[in-house]
Amino acid sequence: MKIQRKQSVVLVPLPFQGHLTPMLQLGSILYSQGFSVIIAHPELNTPKYSNHPEFVFHSMDDGLKGINISLPSLENIYDLNENCKVPLRNYLVKKMKEEGDQLACIVYDNVMIFVDDVATQLRLPSIVLHTSSAAYLHSMITIFQQPEKYFPFEDSQLLDPLPELYPLRFKDVPIPAVYNTVAEPVLDFFKAINNIGSSVATIWNTMQDMENPILLRLQEHYKVPFYAIGPFHKMAPTASSTSILQEDDSCIKWLDRQVPNSVLYVSIGSQMRINDKELTETAWGLANSDQPFLWVIRPGSVSGFQCAEALPDGFEKMVGERGRIVKWAPQKQILAHPAVAGFFTHCGWNSTLESICEEVPMICRPFLADQPVTARYLSHMYKVGFELEVIERTVIEKTVRKLMLSDEGKDVKKRVVDMKQKIVAGMQIDGASHKNLNDLVDFISALPSRLPPPTPVVGAFDTSSKCIRES
Repeated sequence: MKIQRKQSVVLVPLPFQGHLTPMLQLGSILYSQGFSVIIAHPELNTPKYSNHPEFVFHSMDDGLKGINISLPSLENIYDLNENCKVPLRNYLVKKMKEEGDQLACIVYDNVMIFVDDVATQLRLPSIVLHTSSAAYLHSMITIFQQPEKYFPFEDSQLLDPLPELYPLRFKDVPIPAVYNTVAEPVLDFFKAINNIGSSVATIWNTMQDMENPILLRLQEHYKVPFYAIGPFHKMAPTASSTSILQEDDSCIKWLDRQVPNSVLYVSIGSQMRINDKELTETAWGLANSDQPFLWVIRPGSVSGFQCAEALPDGFEKMVGERGRIVKWAPQKQILAHPAVAGFFTHCGWNSTLESICEEVPMICRPFLADQPVTARYLSHMYKVGFELEVIERTVIEKTVRKLMLSDEGKDVKKRVVDMKQKIVAGMQIDGASHKNLNDLVDFISALPSRLPPPTPVVGAFDTSSKCIRES
């Protein structure tokens, strides 16, 4: 349902690829529904404006110029939140004067916790965007309710099931654990990013048909409307590039020369890093599998090396034309290519959805945060991928061959095809994602231009960015 007048929505992304991409895709979705879209973004990793001429962009001074935060620390995230607070408030005050009640609401990434404070001060309705799975958030909330039940744990427990969180194990715990326990500031941070504060709704880049039982439990917990309108990259009407890094399109010509359904695509995303040992084990595992592969080795993704110079001697000669290595690639285009048969992935949520939507089964090599949760669900609940338990060349070789050549691999392929069909059904006019999008448009259109003065909120956690910062 198209809205009758041009209301504006301000979107505030976290400026890292896995978060920026779904926020820009959400912007395209809302723009297609008749809203004006303003992207208020930190200077860090500024999106390419020319790829999105339909948006109004506003850059906020984040105070991080000259600081290398390719893999951000907790301190970096807090500084980002603190430094953007005044610039965003000043901009919104200006826009509210210019647009009056045409400024409908502000939508923010759940890690940009400062936005709730600003929106509350200005009595502007705010909505939280969750860029990961509902299963990830549910696992964190379950742990927050009784952290002593989960931490600390022993090495001998790593493969034991997490209480109340099947199919997860202690090694899949979604909060960074050092020496099998979690420091109080880390626990506080994860509580803060999952506290919706005074926000009036949440938007999810997931599908009701895929995660409905968990979404219902979370909605009962948060007590605000939930709008699962994923997958964003398919719901968005345009396919503009959202990549921060320069994509190497030449690999598509290489794919064009490959046999259909024969190539393994390998990528650990835009931020993860490995050491040279893992690079070597992965290289020989791929080489010994005898399967064609397209491997993204991002500059800076191998500790101590800029790019592919860490590859073992003799590897490129052995592989020859069977393998192609690039620094960065147009992932959605690759996964949609008929030559691609599998995806060796870190299990970031965007990569996961893109892979399922192109019927590409996965080899799961997760690192941190939501990735171990996603990997476990993919391999043990949805059964559309194989989990890589050990980073060792013979294990990698066998896992690649199992995915690409075995009957088990064929079964996994059938399940991912079925999963994709359910997602497509949800996007049809009578499907859940389509209906939820219509409901979201109606909800935003009906929001009051200014909320009443804030009252104490009974939310998920009694935690704010301010009190955490001072602790």
